[in-house]
Amino acid sequence: MTDSPIDSDPADAIVLMSDPKIAAIAVRECGEPLVDVRLDGALLCDGSREDAGSAFAHLREGVLERLRHAQDSLPGGLRLLFVEGYRPPALQRAYFEEYAQELRALHPDWSAERIHTAASRYVSPPGIAPHSAGAAVDLTLADAEGRELDLGTPMNASPEESAGACYTGAGNISSEAREHRTVLGAVLTAAGLVNYPTEWWHWSYGDRYWALATGHPFALYGAKDL
Repeated sequence: MTDSPIDSDPADAIVLMSDPKIAAIAVRECGEPLVDVRLDGALLCDGSREDAGSAFAHLREGVLERLRHAQDSLPGGLRLLFVEGYRPPALQRAYFEEYAQELRALHPDWSAERIHTAASRYVSPPGIAPHSAGAAVDLTLADAEGRELDLGTPMNASPEESAGACYTGAGNISSEAREHRTVLGAVLTAAGLVNYPTEWWHWSYGDRYWALATGHPFALYGAKDL
């Protein structure tokens, strides 16, 4: 296995979720509700998640509204395919620790701080996780029949198993996958969302990472229980 992408480009230029600048951003909770994205049918939803309960299908109302705008801006024959939104804080914590444990096994010489930083490339630290605020969405593109398009890696591929191809700007993907990422990024950016550059599928609005990326003085959404 190659060395972790955290030691080489493109990660060097990315502000990771573990960066103290993220945690330092204030949250002014606006009180916007979590809504079920399945109710209005504007987005395709990944049916494989249905047995996981209903939490995953929720987003803040303002995030869903922006996804509707992005959907309307897609070229004909393309759809947004929603995979996951809200993630309860306890589940986020479990995901983070599980990945951190994998990294400890792979790199027993790494310090606790380095493990924490490396884990944040792929799973947000629980204290600031956009998913737990209902502010983040994992999504991809599908054709008119709902068939998922090629965006270079399976969704949720880690930096290790994808050789860094999960990074939004990765060069080791096909030209077709790059074009699809460009289309997805264009409509979501125009709708006001920001990407976490280590995960091409992760976009958010109103959270601390969004505030840092856009220069907004505070986040609109904090962690929330459903």
